[in-house]
Amino acid sequence: MDDKPGTLSENSELLFSFGVIADIQYADLEDGYNFQGNRRRYYRHSLLHLRGAIEHWNTEGRLPCCVLQLGDIIDGYNAQYKASEKSLELVMNTFQMLKVPVHHTWGNHEFYNFSRNYLMNSKLNTKFLEDQIVHHPETVPSEDYYAYHFVPFPHFRFILLDAYDLSVLGVDQSSPKYQQCLKILREHNPNSELNSPQGLSEPQFVQFNGGFSQEQLNWLNEVLTFSDTNQEKVVIVSPKFLYATCSFIWHLRFVHGTALVLHTVSSVQGHSPFLNLCFHHSTQTLLSCFNHV
Repeated sequence: MDDKPGTLSENSELLFSFGVIADIQYADLEDGYNFQGNRRRYYRHSLLHLRGAIEHWNTEGRLPCCVLQLGDIIDGYNAQYKASEKSLELVMNTFQMLKVPVHHTWGNHEFYNFSRNYLMNSKLNTKFLEDQIVHHPETVPSEDYYAYHFVPFPHFRFILLDAYDLSVLGVDQSSPKYQQCLKILREHNPNSELNSPQGLSEPQFVQFNGGFSQEQLNWLNEVLTFSDTNQEKVVIVSPKFLYATCSFIWHLRFVHGTALVLHTVSSVQGHSPFLNLCFHHSTQTLLSCFNHV
């Protein structure tokens, strides 16, 4: 077999498929631009693309097993106009048209609009879809972070990670956790504007990023160990890159030393191998698309 990784041969069998959508960032606003001012954003139009994607998935000859929503479901501007709940309800009502389950991850725009406590009790918490591995309590995630795993097809495990487990976003500023995260951020970023990576040797240490706690990493290690032992292929799902860019997780210590991870999926644009152990794929941001996705 001389096929390149990621290609299908004539004899390949389709096992299952899944949908991916990212950065809907809906807001009832006129078109604008991103933080750098170099990419247009179509706030209202993004909802039309979501409806188009749902129509496509619903009319597939073989339905996808699920859809991964990779965060930033509504734009942070909603908070300024006190429209966060209204905009979220509109997008979630649109998702109800979908015939398959949706797994939601949380990006920085979720935390611009809502607190972590709010999100934990909202429809954006889809941990009820998680897989329970009998006799392996170590694979059950803590309620202190938003992460879980599920099996869309035998011998495949998807792991959704909480990329803002350590973050100054969505956390009470009087809490010890906020102070801990602010300390980490300021130790690596001396800029007065904490969203700026200017001059940083580690550009991921900006306010709109976050990181994994050691508790979450320990849990991830247990799930990967189980998957390794049981010869499962793993897809890791995160709204942020797991390698060094300005949209990278604050800290990443690789916790399992085998070539186990098949694929990582994130919402930030770019392509790169992940520690030489797997393929990485990122999706185009829906918000910056006007005519098509």
